Amino acid sequence: MKLTPEQRIQLHGFNNLTKSLSFNMYDICYTKTKAEREAYIEYIDEQYNADRLTKILTDVTSIIGAHVLNIAKQDYDPQGASVTILVSEGPVNNAPQGFFKESPGPLPETVLAHLDKSHITVHTYPEYHPDEGISTFRADIDVSTCGEISPLKALNYLIHSFDTDIMTMDYRVRGFTRDINGHKLFIDHDINSIQNYIPDEVKVLFDMIDVNIYQENIFHTKCKLKNFDLNNYLFGYKKDTLSIEEQEEITEKLTLEMDELYYGKNIINRDSVKAK
Repeated sequence: MKLTPEQRIQLHGFNNLTKSLSFNMYDICYTKTKAEREAYIEYIDEQYNADRLTKILTDVTSIIGAHVLNIAKQDYDPQGASVTILVSEGPVNNAPQGFFKESPGPLPETVLAHLDKSHITVHTYPEYHPDEGISTFRADIDVSTCGEISPLKALNYLIHSFDTDIMTMDYRVRGFTRDINGHKLFIDHDINSIQNYIPDEVKVLFDMIDVNIYQENIFHTKCKLKNFDLNNYLFGYKKDTLSIEEQEEITEKLTLEMDELYYGKNIINRDSVKAK
């Protein structure tokens, strides 16, 4: 809901609050052979290279109402990419010619974009387990803003920009600003959960857990996809090419991996314990 001028808090000078959103996602895949693992990593590097990530971050900049000051990007060898953007809350009218620029990189790919005292970054981490047949793609995105603009506006877009099985989100408000009477404000908007900013049609797809520290303006939400279809986790083939026993074994490995990422801890495999 948009506030009317009468409903808005009147501040003294610049809004000095820093609002930071950390968005962490995982895509999980079963890759049985070395060739499958290498093909998966190559696919991820093509899908989420520095140029594609730059497009995502510039879209985020537009959504939150900021303006790009500078971009740096880099692709990495053997895999992964990074982008950073500096942004400003308002347009930069007196920036020198060529101020908006991309910093070229050698072999890898990283992107950096800067806001005025604000920034947006993304780093990707494709990797695979050499023995268990599990490959994972992780992307970490941080949106840090100063002033009235809010990174939470971009949350829905970020969720739809990646194929996610697991998501972890953190939102923090730091610093303080003052109203016109000199009274300190340590937060300038109402929030009781990051879930407030996730559409209902997305929330129904995930199991969600909140860990919030309200008095410190720290909010944490993690999500795990509810429905499991083995076909979505096989790279290059379908489950009907596998025996029932193979399907059950692969499903167990994948769901264990997802549970460990969701709960943030190693979970003992019950079958391996029984075997001992």
